[in-house]
Amino acid sequence: MIPRYSRPEMVAIWSPETRFRIWFEIEAHACDALAELGVIPKEAARTIWEKGGAAEFDVARINEIEAVTKHDVIAFLTHLAGFVGPDARFIHQGMTSSDVLDTCLAVQLTRAADLLLADIDALLAALKRRAFEHKDTVTIGRSHGIHAEPTTFGIKLAEAYAEFSRARERLVHAREDIATCAISGAVGTFANIDPYVEEHVAKKLGLKPEPVSTQVIPRDRHAMFFATLGVIASSIERLSIEIRHLQRTEVLEAEEYFSPGQKGSSAMPHKRNPVLTENLTGLARMVRAYAMPAMENVALWHERDISHSSVERMIGPDATITLDFALARLTGVIDKLLVYPQNMEKNLNKFRGLVHSQRVLLALTQAGVSREDAYRLVQRNAMKVWEEGKDFLEELLADKDVTAALSVADIREKFDLGYHTKHVDTIFRRVFGEG
Repeated sequence: MIPRYSRPEMVAIWSPETRFRIWFEIEAHACDALAELGVIPKEAARTIWEKGGAAEFDVARINEIEAVTKHDVIAFLTHLAGFVGPDARFIHQGMTSSDVLDTCLAVQLTRAADLLLADIDALLAALKRRAFEHKDTVTIGRSHGIHAEPTTFGIKLAEAYAEFSRARERLVHAREDIATCAISGAVGTFANIDPYVEEHVAKKLGLKPEPVSTQVIPRDRHAMFFATLGVIASSIERLSIEIRHLQRTEVLEAEEYFSPGQKGSSAMPHKRNPVLTENLTGLARMVRAYAMPAMENVALWHERDISHSSVERMIGPDATITLDFALARLTGVIDKLLVYPQNMEKNLNKFRGLVHSQRVLLALTQAGVSREDAYRLVQRNAMKVWEEGKDFLEELLADKDVTAALSVADIREKFDLGYHTKHVDTIFRRVFGEG
């Protein structure tokens, strides 16, 4: 992943140094279990931990060895043997490369998931704070991009909070699903290594033994993990697009924070563009793109092949690093988002009362007018507002067919904004569970 969209803590999970350290821990924990079973000397297991644990693995040297062996795990084991000495012959007893690679990937993905969960928690905190801040800030709701009925800006943010709460739950499950360990040997039968070794390594690394590994951990687990990241990315894009729309000059109900010294355009000094949320839209596309190859990785030949390997070497770091960056950026956007209630009110009233059309429609039907006739009466007055700039309330009051069914007071009452916000507290209790 390019540095521009990377954060150090997530990047570190995928560094070669981290990967080789995890590989060593897998091998060393396996040696401990083998020593307990009497397969290798206990002294050898201690030596492996002491000398290997103190080793500074040379990434460049391992790469040099791999250039000859054409095998990354063998290259690592050869390098490790140089630190451990004669007892290195006991390392990797009964194991196969996938035992190391798949278990390591599980450790990396669970660590990445933990960072992503922390990211979501930070985003949820920002959304909650801003939602309560604007719980009663009335704004226009839109469907098809067209004015519909009044809502509040707090409800918009509460909706996002609920969505990312679901995202968090999905990621918790995806993390649990991916956190499995395979130390089962060639084709996964434990022919040359006792299942206890797998149980021991899994416990030490915070994983669960994979029930049937067939030499590799089944890739449906990985597919679900990356699909979950893709859904989270889609939620990021949904909220980003909402902000981008609200920042349009003709709307300007909310706006990304524009910092001192920031420039919006190389040509037009007046510009304040929604660059952060546009960036998030692009990053979301990338994270979703990584889900498809993860699903295609599920279908491997027989007990294993390595068609998944090259894919995962790319999508593992890229998807998690990108999503980590995107969540942090979105949190910053929400935290500093500029909100303009006066513009919301101005836009709400732009079409002079049209947003109350449904209330008038319902009132007419309740007064005995058929729904078809009521719709016709309301729509013919609404079209005058659209086409001639008329005032909706005035047109209704001047329509004898309408006033024949509804009194002036009844019609005026249907233009009360408070009617649309009377259940805001109920919605907030459902979302936030508070009094």
